[in-house]
Amino acid sequence: MRNRGAAIIIEESKVAVIKRTRAGQVYYVFPGGGIEKGETPEMATKREAFEELGVNIIVKDCIKVVEYNGTQYYFLSDIIGGKFGAGLGDEFTDTNMDSGTYEPMWVEIDKLSSLDIRPKEVAEKIKSIFM
Repeated sequence: MRNRGAAIIIEESKVAVIKRTRAGQVYYVFPGGGIEKGETPEMATKREAFEELGVNIIVKDCIKVVEYNGTQYYFLSDIIGGKFGAGLGDEFTDTNMDSGTYEPMWVEIDKLSSLDIRPKEVAEKIKSIFM
């Protein structure tokens, strides 16, 4: 079990997600990852957004906490720099990892229900706020 922080980035009625293809499955997650020793959930969210998306963010309100294999914190965040899609985390550079593919992308908020987005309750929370 590992606690994690994740960024909910909304721009022009779209939300940033990572399209995952792994073991024959395609699903979508919000950019984020494990909280390292000495990090707060907010610090981990900033680091992971840079690693996975290539962007610097401001972390704002926590809109959802999910208990699943640890505590997961989902923060509304705004991009303040960097280039979306330029992430260089281990997910993209370590060819020995057996973790499938990671593809950063924007998805229309009103299309979230038609995707296998994980966790679903965070997608529902986003829709309740922004639709």
